[in-house]
Amino acid sequence: MTNIDLHERPELTVDKAAERVGVLLVNLGTPDSADARGVRVYLREFLSDKRVIENQGLFWKLVLNGIILNTRPRRKAKDYLKIWNTELNESPLKTITRNQSDKLAAGLADHAHVTVDWAMRYGNPSIRSRIAALTAQGCERILVVPLYPQYSAATSATVCDEVFNVLAKMRAQPTLRVTPPYYVEPDYINALAVSIESHIATLDYVPELVVASFHGMPQKYIDKGDPYQAQCIATTEALRQRMGSDAPRLLLTFQSRFGFDQWPKPYTDKTIEQLAKDGVKRIAVVMPGFSADCLETLEEIAQENCEIFLHNGGEKFSAIPCLNDSDPGMDVIRGLVLRELQGWI
Repeated sequence: MTNIDLHERPELTVDKAAERVGVLLVNLGTPDSADARGVRVYLREFLSDKRVIENQGLFWKLVLNGIILNTRPRRKAKDYLKIWNTELNESPLKTITRNQSDKLAAGLADHAHVTVDWAMRYGNPSIRSRIAALTAQGCERILVVPLYPQYSAATSATVCDEVFNVLAKMRAQPTLRVTPPYYVEPDYINALAVSIESHIATLDYVPELVVASFHGMPQKYIDKGDPYQAQCIATTEALRQRMGSDAPRLLLTFQSRFGFDQWPKPYTDKTIEQLAKDGVKRIAVVMPGFSADCLETLEEIAQENCEIFLHNGGEKFSAIPCLNDSDPGMDVIRGLVLRELQGWI
């Protein structure tokens, strides 16, 4: 009889290079076209998400379908036309997110078994279509990267919701990881500071202060426990410390109010109006919560709020571009991805 030592086990070797890993960058979304129909389709999907509008009861459905989707698309389409990438017939958000994906892929070229792709939470390309594409290429592991520095249920969580909805219909599911928010990561804070300093150096004036404008959300969501506002405050404080006492004063505000609920204060538009009325003549605005320029930065801030400032007595206004696919911005994304891929590559 052969004696078998149960403690002896054959060594298992795993060829990681043979295991394909997918990385999926996800941003908020955009209409497919800068017309009322395209905006209507986008808004219907966006505003039907219970993470965005938590009370999806009969009253909201009547307001959404009877009023909002019949009036707002025409107005917003005009705003999209102001910033539209006419060469590619798409929004800047889509152009920039694609560029981020392409540059990340180039930055991970040493890892031949890693495939990088991108998606939009609302609109196209959809999360469903890109997960299908990654799994079709043999990716049995996928790292999902919500491109939101600060966590919110209405942004980061709804990305996870959709990813899990897609996986719920799959028999052979990929293994999943999701990157955490990076609101005080040193690389992110440093990239923001460098972008502010570099942009100010190109101006023909020195701002008296810099407004740090974050997208807002209903105050009641925060009161229920959403950490978004606290993380925006933490980002601003870390950025303030990184820039030092010699930098222009940094003022935190919240933009993009919608509906009749209270949102976190101070409001960006009201603050900028009051600054001009109080005699401030020169400001710059940075949008740290946006990883890519979009309607809210290029039209709402750079155009609408600029007009508010100048109309009320201000003289010099400049909107600082988001990190986008700049070298510092890509360093943030690449560092985050490499850290979260540990053990997979």
